[in-house]
Amino acid sequence: MTHCFVRIELVGTGRLRISAISYLNTAPLIWDFEHGEAGQAFDISYTVPSQCAAQLNAGTVDIGLIPSAAYVTVPDLVVLPGVAIASKRAVRSILLVSKVPVEEIRRVALDTSSLTSVALTKVLFEKLWGKPCEFIAKAPDLQQMLNECDAGVLIGDPALKVDRTQYVTYDLADEWIRLTGKPFVFAFWAVRQEALGYLDPSINLARVLQESRDHGLDPHNLDTIAVEWAPRLGLTEDAVKSYLTQNIFYHLDQECLDGLHLFYRYAAECKVVMTIPTLHFLDAEKPAVI
Repeated sequence: MTHCFVRIELVGTGRLRISAISYLNTAPLIWDFEHGEAGQAFDISYTVPSQCAAQLNAGTVDIGLIPSAAYVTVPDLVVLPGVAIASKRAVRSILLVSKVPVEEIRRVALDTSSLTSVALTKVLFEKLWGKPCEFIAKAPDLQQMLNECDAGVLIGDPALKVDRTQYVTYDLADEWIRLTGKPFVFAFWAVRQEALGYLDPSINLARVLQESRDHGLDPHNLDTIAVEWAPRLGLTEDAVKSYLTQNIFYHLDQECLDGLHLFYRYAAECKVVMTIPTLHFLDAEKPAVI
């Protein structure tokens, strides 16, 4: 897989529409949109990962925190560099939750909120565990999933709430790393190529998103996030901060890109995606792309 750069002429100005994910792990990424001046320049809304991709595809939003697997399905997207939701170790919030050991799993319920974790699950069953399995799309209700299936895939906040002492659980990022030795990239920012033509030319979009992440990861701001989110999830503030700083990796560095390339290749080999994409990146140093 290769990287490609494209040039777009700015033809107007306007407030671009952002679709973000309504999970704890995105809170540092959107810090400036909720607490800083960035919120005045963009219209932001919140949904689940699969709907982020659908909204971008429909053109109802301009920028989305898109699942990695969805990049293959939405045409004319430009990746905003340097920022990701990734993991270089167990991620805690992407789980295969099972009533039985993986060797005995025959039927898996897949969280309809997800695209990338669904694709990753299918790759792991073929490439790592080497066993056929029936997959069924289900809403992220663990009890209903396990009433009908041997196991279920949960992502985001519902996964963080799982009592792991009651089930056999597999952390999918940890399993990917065991298979490949590489990080896993769950999502990254992408913008519709057409929308860039209407971006205010004074706005460096890549820098705005990178700085928002950096501000969100400031220790003082992480404390604020922890105070807000801990009671929502039934976690301690320390557990929230540990998750955001130890389990989630927010930089789309070369190691993560290598893992992303491999994921696309394996997903294509497993016929989970139709093609291996070329990634088109926005220039981080200029408002326009090159």
